[in-house]
Amino acid sequence: MSRLFECINIGGIEFKNRLVMPPMCMFCAADGHVADFHVTHYGARALGGVGLIIVEATGVADNGRITDNCLGIYDDSHTEGLSLIAAAIKTYGAVAAIQLGHAGRKCTANVPEIVAPSALAFDSNSRMPREMSLEDIAAIVKDFKEAAKRAFEAGFEMLEIHGAHGYLLSEFLSPICNKRSDEYGGSPENRTRIVGQVVKAVREVFAGPICLRVSADDFLPEGNHPADLAAMINSIKAYGIDIVDVSAGAVAPASFSTYPGYQVKFAETIKTLTNLPVMAGGLLTSAHHMEEIVANDRADMVFVGRELLRNPNFPLLAARELGAAQSWPRQYESV
Repeated sequence: MSRLFECINIGGIEFKNRLVMPPMCMFCAADGHVADFHVTHYGARALGGVGLIIVEATGVADNGRITDNCLGIYDDSHTEGLSLIAAAIKTYGAVAAIQLGHAGRKCTANVPEIVAPSALAFDSNSRMPREMSLEDIAAIVKDFKEAAKRAFEAGFEMLEIHGAHGYLLSEFLSPICNKRSDEYGGSPENRTRIVGQVVKAVREVFAGPICLRVSADDFLPEGNHPADLAAMINSIKAYGIDIVDVSAGAVAPASFSTYPGYQVKFAETIKTLTNLPVMAGGLLTSAHHMEEIVANDRADMVFVGRELLRNPNFPLLAARELGAAQSWPRQYESV
């Protein structure tokens, strides 16, 4: 029997298999609003048999969008379009999740100003952010809470908080870009503070599973590494984290090698040190490789990004390859 296609229960929600479509920005929104493409795009992957779909990074504030063409969830007018995505995902058998995020210093949208923990640009070609005040931090926590309410109203069953890839929460976590000297900077406990506050605020208004996405390694000596992230997660997991989506990098310019499954070892460390379920991945394309990861308890779920962009029916084909029972849409059964 294939472990990849076994059901798993996380935070009271049952997933029909361990395959996850991770958040991948499609850059086709206007003023944060859903386009027809989004509904077709996500619905097709649900029809293709994936167990969990996490909708792309969705900004909790206008200047929290990564680009002008990224989705938003900072206004009530965004809810109707997002509900169409959630409905399409659920109609075709996947669990509908959405990633809530704030781009921080990596925001390139046409907004008056961008903000970050410290007034440090991502690189020499990037815009300089304004260092956030304590009032700004409190407002961002509120933005995440309001976004979670809208996500619930739109019909999403699970939330992912974006604490990875050098966006705002990730910027607070990393000593590379957080140079604050107040209660939100310095020690790991202080650098984790805002993430804990966001998790608590979101948990107050959203009953479903909450996933935290992290960059487990900054790939720079002075940055965070897997054991550091595990300790940070342990300090806030009681606030309501059900699973950790383990990615890596993009916090600051760095050079590192990639290969199929290059982030899996980071997920193993996080899983071992936190005793939380984890999602793992990184350029995965082989069903047998994915099966090995979950069968050997290296991770509880695997995320498949680019391969699902190339082939929306990858889960159905993977099930066939692994000899697992997976129902094709009845319209395809005679093919």
